[in-house]
Amino acid sequence: MGKNKKRIHYAWWILVALCMIVGLGKGGLNNSAGLFLSPITKDLGIGMGSLSLYFSVSAVVTMVFLPIGGKMMAKYDTRLLLTIAIVLQAGAFAMFGLMKSVWGWYLFAIPLAVGGVFITVIAGPVLINQWFKKSNGLALGILSAAGGLLGAIAQPIVGSLIAGHGWRSSYIIVGIAVIIIVVPIIMLLIKKSPQDKGVLPFGMGETNQSGPVNEGEISEKGVELKVAKKSSAFYALIVFFFLVTSIASFSMHIPTYLMNKGFDVTFAGNVMGTYMIGVLIGSLIIGFLTDRIGSKNTAVFAMTVGLVAICLLLFSGTSTGIISLAVVLFGFISSSIGTLGPALASSLFGNKEYSQIYSTASLGLAVASILALPAYGYVYDFTGSYAPVLYAIIFMLITNIICVIVAFRGKKKMEQDGFWN
Repeated sequence: MGKNKKRIHYAWWILVALCMIVGLGKGGLNNSAGLFLSPITKDLGIGMGSLSLYFSVSAVVTMVFLPIGGKMMAKYDTRLLLTIAIVLQAGAFAMFGLMKSVWGWYLFAIPLAVGGVFITVIAGPVLINQWFKKSNGLALGILSAAGGLLGAIAQPIVGSLIAGHGWRSSYIIVGIAVIIIVVPIIMLLIKKSPQDKGVLPFGMGETNQSGPVNEGEISEKGVELKVAKKSSAFYALIVFFFLVTSIASFSMHIPTYLMNKGFDVTFAGNVMGTYMIGVLIGSLIIGFLTDRIGSKNTAVFAMTVGLVAICLLLFSGTSTGIISLAVVLFGFISSSIGTLGPALASSLFGNKEYSQIYSTASLGLAVASILALPAYGYVYDFTGSYAPVLYAIIFMLITNIICVIVAFRGKKKMEQDGFWN
């Protein structure tokens, strides 16, 4: 009777571990970085522009290292890679607390970004793709939502630390704490593949009671990287990544946009709270829909929601209700980066060389992180308005719908040519 009792599939423990690892890497480290800028500039007399340049250094390193990281994830032990990665990322974060010159931030931005490639970009999609053959979209949605939730919890904690102990001690405390929490989670819960645990991926079968599952029992269908790079689907996906990240980057300008319309900083702060609600809800809805109607239809739906959000912002006037609704809907776009991107890559190219293909396509994400944010700022500086940016975002959303259609036509051609197997 005990043997018939249904146990929780180990894939869900992998997801729990990823929620903690990725959530702390993003929310505890990356997303809290902005809280340190003002105290540092005041204490050391460093210009805000000079200090924040380390974000650009980090983005460039991320762009260069993404394809390398994808190959390493496919080749080396996942637990070892993630352990080294969190030590690099959180260790570099802690080292910022010892710096006295802006060059220290530029230098340690390199290991920060290298570790971040594995922790915040590759690990989640790759491991979920290996462990979930059913509810893949839901798992990605939960991961994205959990990351946002942990970030929302971490921000006030880090802010209180800075206020109570200063920025130097806070850097060190947060960095070391993340290492202490994450390393045991990696070592205890993370397994590279279902074969290592003697199970089939979730949705493919039950635990193999007789021993480890052979690799041949798990079908790895799809295309190789060299084939993917010759397809229209691959370049359409890169453009999709670039544009969806560029669109989501506008969230950083929403407070300025609102204050330019005459609202005060309190209202802008409250609206950004509703934006985070939109990200959380959007992550779960997009993940659920990906499983139900497929990544193609979900992508078109998400971009359409984005169009509605931008139109509401453009023509809302001073209606606080419409603005709040628009920002909630805009949160769906931001959640698309962590949910739709990996799901589209899996649907278009399969599992055969997923980590290499996804990490290489993610170059679009890295490039957008470098270009979009300052570009919106320059447009505002030159025109005194965000209206041109919003019209440009409408164009990008429509272009992304076209990219999705082109990408799936490219997949069909790969199938017809016999490359998708």
